[in-house]
Amino acid sequence: MGLSAEQIRDSLDAVAAREPAMAKALDAAGYPEPRIRERGYVTLLRAIVGQQVSVAAAASVWRKLEDELGPDIATADLLARDFDTLRACGLSRQKQGYARSLCELVEAGAIDFDALPPDDEEAIALLTQIKGIGRWTAEIYLLFAEGRPDIWPAGDLAVQAGVHKILGLEARPGEKETRALAEDWRPHRGAAAIFTWHCYNNPAL
Repeated sequence: MGLSAEQIRDSLDAVAAREPAMAKALDAAGYPEPRIRERGYVTLLRAIVGQQVSVAAAASVWRKLEDELGPDIATADLLARDFDTLRACGLSRQKQGYARSLCELVEAGAIDFDALPPDDEEAIALLTQIKGIGRWTAEIYLLFAEGRPDIWPAGDLAVQAGVHKILGLEARPGEKETRALAEDWRPHRGAAAIFTWHCYNNPAL
């Protein structure tokens, strides 16, 4: 599970103690709500389904998959379905390739979601072996589903915009600068990332 409200609060307090701009933003915007996702392959399958489509469209595809495969959407059941069946559920050829890559790796035991490497970079490298899963998706999974406390998705535009607002920078920082700016926030960067999303369009700031 993701970071709890208590973990987020404690981590942000620790960052605020060493970063006055964070303390000021925290006073203005308050603490963010936890962002929790289920641990396991289904969460990454949902991410694949949701790529480049609206929330409503992704929800529609997911309902059709559940109707076809059952609520658990077992990996073996998805792999057993042919192209036309999955296409009728709304999965394009490309997304079927991604979904099959994910399911095949799980079925082969190459990825065990109950025992991902404890090192964050090793876990990201393993998850990005799945077709269609890039670094950002892997980072979001590790933060929201596993609650890893120091995940910092510096390539996320909203994280960059949040850092821009919190630190009062002249311009939105790029990925490299966003990563560098948060070095002093270790090992609490996961909570800091959640706070940047909380601040992104917050009228209090």
